[in-house]
Amino acid sequence: MFKNVLVGVDASANGRDAIALAKRLVHPDGKLTLAHVRDGHLHPNHAITPGMLAEEREASVALLEDEREASRVSAELVSVVAYTPARGLHEQAEQQGADLLVVGSCSHHGVFGRAMLGDDARAALNGAPCAVAIAPAGFAAHAELRTIGVAYNQSSESEQALEQARELAEESGASLLALEVVVIPTVLYTGLVPPLVGAGVDSMLEESLARMKRLPGVKGRAVYGITGEELAQFGDELDLLVVGSRGYGPVKRLVLGSTSDYLQRHARCALLVLPRGLAVARESRAVDGAQLDEPVGAGR
Repeated sequence: MFKNVLVGVDASANGRDAIALAKRLVHPDGKLTLAHVRDGHLHPNHAITPGMLAEEREASVALLEDEREASRVSAELVSVVAYTPARGLHEQAEQQGADLLVVGSCSHHGVFGRAMLGDDARAALNGAPCAVAIAPAGFAAHAELRTIGVAYNQSSESEQALEQARELAEESGASLLALEVVVIPTVLYTGLVPPLVGAGVDSMLEESLARMKRLPGVKGRAVYGITGEELAQFGDELDLLVVGSRGYGPVKRLVLGSTSDYLQRHARCALLVLPRGLAVARESRAVDGAQLDEPVGAGR
């Protein structure tokens, strides 16, 4: 479970989906923060329109309070000024030492005409200083984690994802599934398949199946195909899919690899993407005593 969770909200159903998912992922003793990103003094119109800054901040505060009340959560509230929603959420997550950022999945314009989610969900994920979860549209309607899945391939990133998925499954009482995708050799796409290729794929699949069966406490299986497509289809069976990112970038920043990039656009369930070195990053962050940017109210 996560102990310091930041949620992006924008007065849309997508923001409430994100809050519902965050409630399922935050530790019982953890801190939940709802954040709304606004232009503030960065918008040129504010320089020539008296009172607009104060009005926008008041509207942002009211929005946050309404979302907290509607979602019935105990949460701190923060109004963030930034050029883009993604940048504002990244800066706030870093400032408060968040270990998870949660956003919604579908494009929707908030009360200030800003596209908080949709295309910005990818931007919020890529380069984030912590793990990121994306709630699917309509998640708030059921808000349950009955089945959790993990993408597994023996890499250190997938071992980390399995550990996190196991922890979440134990806390929520969910069943845990794992899938390993044996990648189809490029030669199969040419139509000129050498005689031994099919046998080689079958052998790889058998080895993967045997390996998955040895994972304790997990119902594992293996398929061969295209990794992103198979994992997206796997999501039909799940409430949450946990994957590790193999993208390489700045230390402690979540950088999308090809699979996580595909899944953030095609996953059919809630998605949790973990950055490389998550365990080390968690240990280096102070959970308590974080200073919030423009705090507007204590949790209830």
